[in-house]
Order: sequence, then structure tokens, then C-alpha cells
Amino acid sequence: MRIGIHLSIARGLDQAAHRAVAIGANAFQIFSASPRMWRQTMPDADSIRRLAKLRAEFDLHPLVIHDNYLINLAAHNPSVRAQSIAAFRAEIERALAIGAEYLVLHPGSYRGYTLPEGLEAVADGLSQAAAGLHSDKLTLLLENTAGAGCTLGSKFEELAALRRLVVRRLKFAVGFCIDTQHCHAAGYDITSVQGLRNTLKQLEATLGLEQVPVLHVNDSKAPFGSHLDRHQHIGEGYIGKEAFARIVNHRKLRSKTFILETPVDHPDDDERNLRVLKSLVRLSRR
Repeated sequence: MRIGIHLSIARGLDQAAHRAVAIGANAFQIFSASPRMWRQTMPDADSIRRLAKLRAEFDLHPLVIHDNYLINLAAHNPSVRAQSIAAFRAEIERALAIGAEYLVLHPGSYRGYTLPEGLEAVADGLSQAAAGLHSDKLTLLLENTAGAGCTLGSKFEELAALRRLVVRRLKFAVGFCIDTQHCHAAGYDITSVQGLRNTLKQLEATLGLEQVPVLHVNDSKAPFGSHLDRHQHIGEGYIGKEAFARIVNHRKLRSKTFILETPVDHPDDDERNLRVLKSLVRLSRR
């Protein structure tokens, strides 16, 4: 199984890979640059080479990149939209240079548009950002959201509609990343046996499980249906250990890459959350 965690690159790309190995991950996720700044630079070539060597040596696959928090391809404001398109193009260029397998993006907020206009704005923005770029090794993943305000993507149907709009415009594969906390907050029951069964049935019917290579595995500080994006340590939130045991051991999900994005309140939290999730895989009999 592929179980990893989001790690900082503050000390370098290669140090993130070393950290993944040290805490027992065999996959990991990063920001390719600061997640809260528009202006970014490409990582240096030596750092990229060291990362590639470490990934090959320790079988760290896949590498997932999450896009910048400032990017909003659904933005109604022309200035924000232009900056978002330029920033996402840079995200693609860095992902290609680094050799990542997946680039995850939030669809954004469509405030000021109707829902169909918002979906079209994202599709058009992605098309502009990716113009002239192509790769058969990088897949763009649309992530589901908790659904606060005018945020796109809290409903599987919205993600499916967005993918239909973009697949013919891009020279990249396009799939989905499903976040457990966002599902819970958006009103998809994944905590009970029947709830998980029903949610996976809906997911399969609308998105297709084969189009979901990555799951973000996070417990929730926010209650069911709250539409609040609040991650919690595994087993310490409203989702709970029993639900995560069912998720990571489900026969239709075991082949997915599980990436933790849990809080870091103490220095050992990454290792602790990873250990808890892996223990559920070992102990479950399902």
C-alpha cells in the first residue's frame, strides 16, 4: 500500500524525501513553493536531481504536489483571475520539472458567477494555464471541497461536470483527489458501514473510482454537514478510527495512495498520525 503525508520543503526538496523515509512513508505530498505567495521561483536543478535519486533509492512513489492556496481559477475579479492563471501555469511547470506524478488543485470560489459560469471559468482558466504544455506522466487532480460559501467541488456532480469541460482542452490526464474531511463536512457519510457503502456507490457512479488515484486522509474537527474545512488528527475527530479502518482496508480503495494532511501541533505529529493510520491497516480484519 502507498501511505504518505504532506511534508515541508523549507529545507529543500531532498530533505522532504529524507523526512518521508525517516517517518515511514512510501509516498508524500508537498507544495512546490510557498503556498501563500504569488511570486515563486523554480527549485534549483541540483535539488531536483537529489530528489529524483532519493525517490528511486527508497521507492517514494507517487509524489503529489498541492497547488498554491491563493489560486482561484473561478475568480470573478479580473486581477485575481489573471494572477491565478499565471500561478497555476507555474505550478504545472514546477511539477513537470520536479517529476511529480500528480498535481492537486481546488476548483475555487465562483462568487459573482452562477454555478455553470463558475465551472466554465475554471475550465477556461485551466486551458489558458496549460496552453502549450503537455505530459503523459503528470495527472491533474480536481479535489473535492467542504463546500463553504460559493466554493466549487463539494458535490461529486460538480467535479464530474468540471472534468467533462476540461478533458478535451488539456494535454494532461485529469482525475480526482477525494478528501475524507471534506466529504464528511460536505454531507457525505463515511463514518458508518452503510454510509461508506452509499458514498462509494455515489462516487463510483459520478466520478468513477478508476479516476481517483489519491485520497487525502484527514479526521475532522467539524461536525457532519458543517461545510467547514477543519482537519484533525486521525482518530481524534468526528470521523474516528473505526471509519478509517474501513476506508484504508476497503477492497476498492486499497490500491489508492493515501496522503495525510493532518495538523502539526507537536514535532512528532506527522510520525504519530502516520503510525496510527498504518496500524489500522495491520489490525483490521476486513
